[in-house]
Amino acid sequence: MIKNQLKILKESIPDEVTLVAVSKTKPNTAILEAYEVGQRDFGENKVQEMVAKYEVLPKDIKWHMIGHLQRNKIKYMAHFVHLIHAVDSLKLLLEIDKQAKKHQRIINCLLQIRIAQEDTKFGLPMTEITNLLASDEFKQLEHIQIVGLMGMASFTDDFDQVRKEFKALKEFYTTLDKLPATNNFKLDTISMGMSGDYKIAIEEGSSMIRVGSAIFGVRNYIA
Repeated sequence: MIKNQLKILKESIPDEVTLVAVSKTKPNTAILEAYEVGQRDFGENKVQEMVAKYEVLPKDIKWHMIGHLQRNKIKYMAHFVHLIHAVDSLKLLLEIDKQAKKHQRIINCLLQIRIAQEDTKFGLPMTEITNLLASDEFKQLEHIQIVGLMGMASFTDDFDQVRKEFKALKEFYTTLDKLPATNNFKLDTISMGMSGDYKIAIEEGSSMIRVGSAIFGVRNYIA
C-alpha cells in the first residue's frame, strides 16, 4: 500500500517540489518500503526516535528534524541530520552552530515563521526575523546555513484562511530572498504544506511538503 500511495502522490506534485515523508511513529519496515521505490527524504519530530532509525537504516537517507527542538537534544543528531525545519530562536541557532562545529560540518536550517492563527503553533513573528538576520551574533555563525523558511497553517476547514496564510509566508520569503546571500544565509527552500493542505501550499509556491498519513496511513501513537 505504501508504495502505491507514494507513487500516486509523487505523480501529483511538480518535480521541483521536495517530498518529505513524515515517518514519525512508523516502523522501519514502512520506511524501507518507501525507500525501495526511491524515497530518500524522511521527517521525524523526536530526536531519540530519529537517532534510533538512523543507526539501522540506509545511510543515504536524508533525515529531516521537523518537530519542535530542545537545545539539549541537538548534540545527538548533529553528526547526521540533513535539515532542521523548526528553528524559532537565536538561542537554538547558537546551539546548532556549536554542535555542528564539533563535527566540522554545516547544518542547514529553516526558520519557522508563525503564520497560523493558533496559540499552539510555534514560530517566530515575521517582524523578528529581519532583526535576527541583522544581528552580530547571527553573522558570526559559521556552522549553520539558513536555506529557507517553514510555516504551518491553521488547522481548519476554512481553506481560504489556509491559502491566505501560505500566501503571506511566500510573500515574506520573496522579501527575504532579495537580501544578499552570505556564508550562512542563502534561501532556496520554502517548506509549507502537509497531508491535508499540500495542494494549496504548492499552488502558493511551496518547494517542500511534509506528508505522513497520505503515504503511511493513520499515525501510530507511541509512548
